Formats: sequence, structure tokens, C-alpha cells
Amino acid sequence: MGIQIHPGSLTTAPLIEIEPVKPQAAPHKPKKKLVRRRTRDRSQQIRHGFQIVFLLMNVWLGGQFYLWVRQFEVAGSPLSVGRPAGVEGWLPIAGLMNLKYWLTTGHLPAIHPAALFLLLAFLSIAFLFRKAFCGWLCPVGTLSEYLWRAGRRIFGRNFRLPDWLDIPLRGLKYVLLGFFVWAVAGMSAEAIGSFMHTPYGLIAAVKMLNFFRFLGVTGLTVIGLLVVASLFVENFWCRYLCPYGALLGLVSLPGPLRIRRNPESCIDCAKCARACPSSLPVDRLASVRSAECTGCMACVAVCPAEGALGLSLPHKLQSMLDSKRKGNGLPAWAVAAGIALLFLGLVGFAKVTGHWSTPVPNAVYQELVPHADVVQHPMP
Repeated sequence: MGIQIHPGSLTTAPLIEIEPVKPQAAPHKPKKKLVRRRTRDRSQQIRHGFQIVFLLMNVWLGGQFYLWVRQFEVAGSPLSVGRPAGVEGWLPIAGLMNLKYWLTTGHLPAIHPAALFLLLAFLSIAFLFRKAFCGWLCPVGTLSEYLWRAGRRIFGRNFRLPDWLDIPLRGLKYVLLGFFVWAVAGMSAEAIGSFMHTPYGLIAAVKMLNFFRFLGVTGLTVIGLLVVASLFVENFWCRYLCPYGALLGLVSLPGPLRIRRNPESCIDCAKCARACPSSLPVDRLASVRSAECTGCMACVAVCPAEGALGLSLPHKLQSMLDSKRKGNGLPAWAVAAGIALLFLGLVGFAKVTGHWSTPVPNAVYQELVPHADVVQHPMP
């Protein structure tokens, strides 16, 4: 018996429309609410004040030292101007040599002792407050900052070298530092003591002054090129060539204070990175560990968010000091006070204990200073 199927007996099932699967959108990241600072940041006004004071102090020292030298060069001049020991701050190699002499013998040097104590002051400042000597005190750093700011006003911007050139050039200052450290490390304490008592060692500061007094074409050309480069590139000399800054940067690495960013308060505006004169990516770091950081606090000054950025101790220590602060770190006045106390404290200690001025009779200077140009370095 066959089965018959009538066409009308079949019901057609409705078609099911299948919607195309849309790609799942990434979860929306809520925009952070900006909590503006309650008080105006004055770190840059304080820092610029320190720069001006230290620059004027160095101008005064340079002027007094020039007058001291001239009274030996001009026959019959009265010896009325004393030798300012502070000019030995411009003898960083003498400071390094005296540091090794002191560490190896346990005796403070008699010749150029101020160079040692000034070096100790700047090393202490670098360890505790990053290499703040460069950003707060150094007269060369101050002039360099004025130059790149002038360049920004003239040309509307500063320029940054590409990374493939910038990174190798930054290494130059460490190469120069390595050369000087190698030279000093190769000298024994006895050799250092003997060198300091040679005619060249006694009037090293006079030789330095005469170099700038009687600049030749080569010297003027080099300085001119550095000035022009500093107009276009922020802190060109400090960034690429200064071995003193390289030393202070290395000393600052294990220091307790550093720029720290609180991601919860940060609104990712990147103003801090744009303001950093060392071109550090502050906006992408939880903690700035670079040896290039000068502790200038320019990044902190432009940060609009309360508690987002500060020069501070590690979080646990900072919380112990002040549980109410949320990453703001030390205020600029505390940093300034610390720098001043270290500098004035070590200089004052050296003066009180009689280890500041070099005890060389004027008769020795009378014989050596007028003939400084013919005094040769005793070492080959």
C-alpha cells in the first residue's frame, strides 16, 4: 500500500534570521576625574632663585680671583686681595685626586682642600636629591638653561636628536668620566701628594683662569659651537659632554628620593614628559630611576593633578612620614633647605676646622703666578 503525500499537507517552517556576530568592543576605560591642586606649585621659582644666587656667587668669586691674580702680575701692586678658596670648585679633577688621597691615607689634603669639600658637598646633594647640583646650583647648567629657553623663544621650539644619535652621544660624558677616573685611579696617594706640591699643582686654578682669559681661535670656536648647539638642543653640554654631571648622575642612582608617579591620580596628560629637560618619559614610569634626572622638579611643577607626581621617598617610608599625602612627596622648600644645609654645612665645617684655604705663602705665588704660562704639567 503506497503512501501519498499531498503538497498542501506540508507546512513550511518560517526561516530563522541569524544576525551577524559583531566584534565585541573593548571595555570602555573610564576617564579619570581631575582633582586639581589646592596650592600653586612654586618649585621653579625657588629653583631659579638658587640658580641666580649661585651664579652671582661664582661671578663674585671669579672677579675676586682675577683681582688676586692681577696683583701678582702687576709689579708694585699691594697684596690687598685674598685668594678665594671657593674657586677650587672649578677644579673637579683636583677634588677627585684629593678624595682618593683622603680615603687612602685618612689625612685631609693641605693643597686645594676646598676642592675636596665642595666635591663632597655636591656628591652628598646628588645622593640625597638626585643630581640637583646640575639643576639647582651649577652655573654652567644655569647658563645652558637660559640658552635653550632663549632658543625656544626665538625659534618657537627646541629640537631633539633622533634616538639613534641621542643615545650614543649621551654616552660621551661617561667615556670622559671614565678617562679621568682611570687617570686618578692609577696614581698612588704619594704621587697625588707630590703632584699637588708641584708648581703646576699649586697654581692649577691660575692656569684655568688664564685659559679663559687668553682664549685662542680654537677655544672660541668650540665655545661658540656649544652656545649655538645649546640654543637648539636643551642642555646640550650637560646632556652629552659634562663628565661632572655623569659622575653625579651615577651617585644619584641608589639615592632614596626620586620622581614617583601615582597611576591612580595621574590623568595621562603627558605634560610632565614634555616639560622634562632630560626628555625622560615621566608619564609612562612609576618611578624615574634614570641617571639623567636632575631633580629640577619641572615635571612636578606642570602636573595639574593632586597627588599624581612628586619627588618622594619609597611609598612605605613616605607614608610613615606623612600618611595624609598621596604621592606629592617633598615640597620644594624642603628640597631647597636640604641642598642649602648640605652645601653650607660642609663648607662651614671645612672653614671652622681650618681645612678650607690652601696655606701657601704669598712669596711662592709671587714667583709662580706671573710665569703661569710657562709652568708645565709635571706628568708626561
